[in-house]
Amino acid sequence: MTSPREITRRNFFMTVGIVCNGIVGLILAVPIVRYLLSPVTRERKVGYDSWIPLGNLEQFPSGETRLATYRNPVVNPWDGDTADIACWVRNVDGQTFQVFAINCAHLGCPVLWFPQSGLFMCPCHGGAYYQDGSRASGPPERGLFQYDYRIDGGKLLIKAGEMPTPGQASNIVREIRTCV
Repeated sequence: MTSPREITRRNFFMTVGIVCNGIVGLILAVPIVRYLLSPVTRERKVGYDSWIPLGNLEQFPSGETRLATYRNPVVNPWDGDTADIACWVRNVDGQTFQVFAINCAHLGCPVLWFPQSGLFMCPCHGGAYYQDGSRASGPPERGLFQYDYRIDGGKLLIKAGEMPTPGQASNIVREIRTCV
């Protein structure tokens, strides 16, 4: 018979196994805990709340919709050309603008502007939007995402650090209009 203080081979391997499993469990828990706590510990990058110039007002004639690009203010060194983001700028009446994200509200495909019909159209899934960005037809549940804008010193600026996403507004359907 063995005394309770005597270490047997079975107890030794059981202790080593428990210690090794504890170390592996701790190693696996670190990234999970970091992921769960990242919104609390992460700081916003510089430029997140900045206003980005799209160009002079003369570049966007009244009553027209034009494609414009800007450099993402929240960029990483390895982003390269993918940090250049396109958007649609609609000059409503010379002083009122609408700046739309180029992405369809359905799956994020790039929408195209067709001035002949006055529609933005998604070539992938058949989504269509009126010139004011509201939903015309197709699978998207809502209109195009819009950037906040302001005019400063003859330049059109947009607040582009926070990219538009469906979020809480994905269930909003703007007015449904009949085709004329």
